[in-house]
Amino acid sequence: MHAAQLTTLDPAPSEESLRARLVRARFEALAEWGLTPADARAIAQAVDVDIIEVVGLLQHGCPAPMVLPILA
Repeated sequence: MHAAQLTTLDPAPSEESLRARLVRARFEALAEWGLTPADARAIAQAVDVDIIEVVGLLQHGCPAPMVLPILA
């Protein structure tokens, strides 16, 4: 690859862009679990909360509004 070709490549995505994609993917996964949009959004935005732990609680019958208070 020549230097001229490198300048035509898209720049690396910003940290904000990566976070937005992460939140969107988490939201979609949680919505598939049947969470309300409000609950899915709240949990998805808490990116420091492990989504695997969230799913584990949901599988054991934990109500979605209780997930963040338990894991945060």
